[in-house]
Amino acid sequence: MRILIATQTYFPTTNGQAVFTTNLAEGLARRGHEVAVVTPADDLHSYHAERNGVYIEYVAAVPIVRGVGDVRLTPFPQIHAPRIVERFAPHLVHIQDHYPLCRSVVQAARKRGHPVIGTNHFLPENIMRNMPGPLRDSEHIKRLLWWTMLDLFNELDYVTTPSQTAARILQEQALQPPVKAISCGVDVQRFRPLAHMDRKAVRREFGLAPEHIIFLYVGRVDHEKRLDVAIQALYLLKRPDVQLAIGGQGFHLQDLQTLARTLHLEEQVKFLGPITPEGHLRLLNAADVFIMPSEAELLSIATLEAMACGLPVLAANARALPELVTHGVNGYLFRAGDPEDAAFWMGKLIAERTRWPAMAQAARATAEKHDLQRVIEAYEGLYHHLVEKVASSHLKRTI
Repeated sequence: MRILIATQTYFPTTNGQAVFTTNLAEGLARRGHEVAVVTPADDLHSYHAERNGVYIEYVAAVPIVRGVGDVRLTPFPQIHAPRIVERFAPHLVHIQDHYPLCRSVVQAARKRGHPVIGTNHFLPENIMRNMPGPLRDSEHIKRLLWWTMLDLFNELDYVTTPSQTAARILQEQALQPPVKAISCGVDVQRFRPLAHMDRKAVRREFGLAPEHIIFLYVGRVDHEKRLDVAIQALYLLKRPDVQLAIGGQGFHLQDLQTLARTLHLEEQVKFLGPITPEGHLRLLNAADVFIMPSEAELLSIATLEAMACGLPVLAANARALPELVTHGVNGYLFRAGDPEDAAFWMGKLIAERTRWPAMAQAARATAEKHDLQRVIEAYEGLYHHLVEKVASSHLKRTI
């Protein structure tokens, strides 16, 4: 099958959408499908490349925000999209967002009669948390942001989203096409416990105390991740033998560094910067607990990767995180946005160190239910269903 995937963000970007889209495209290619990805280029030069069996068409774009979390605008996607769709002639198109490039791809696909599926990774909070002042809580802004997404996704044949929570959110917004929850998945062959790894040596490599209790976060360091709650919880915990390690980069990094200095936690809060894929696996295996204080997760690939490595999780009781974390089984949930409650459950986890092996086993079992291979097979089945449905519809019209 020829599958065209359109997305605003792709490898080497490491946000959830990019990780999922890269994993899906390369997984489909490994299973024998012809896969092409169309995504914004770094600058005003269009070009193409191939990576791990996937053909990638980079469309000329203007960088709007440089560096962390690059944002790029494709100024004339309506010129490029029809040419790409016509040349690749896909059996099916799969978009990952509602931004200009994907809109133009949908329009071109519709003119040629191709079925189109979309995966929603979007919540207004992901954008609003980075807005200034009162705009962060504006209901008018939230409605406008939902409208921009629904305006495109209501034209699709089918919609997927990473969790049951995310599916309910779309249904509450009166999404018209059928919607199905399909996990983003995690590569449980890559992310796994490393039983013979020297944990103390890895901790020293990352500047962490070999004997301390390590709570780890790896991911985007942006406002909606609420890492300020984790830092404030560490301050309230009053345990000098605990470190909070934050791996990654983002728009909120400087504010968090200032907060840590203000609370005199420079030795306990360690900002690790960007983490390589190889370092990521070793770091997860060197930590004791993974922490995810975000209030806007439609699933959380970062949490799944940690669970696949056998880490208990301390997570905010918000959005889809309770679908991953079963309170008292593979970790604990705290009241979202509440540093005092987060500190309480941090202390509870520390006091229950003897339960960590059982929690680790339960975390791994949860991650295995989200095995990436199952996810790819689920999308294959959905693709075949939609292609056959369109073919059957065309046949009926010709009889």
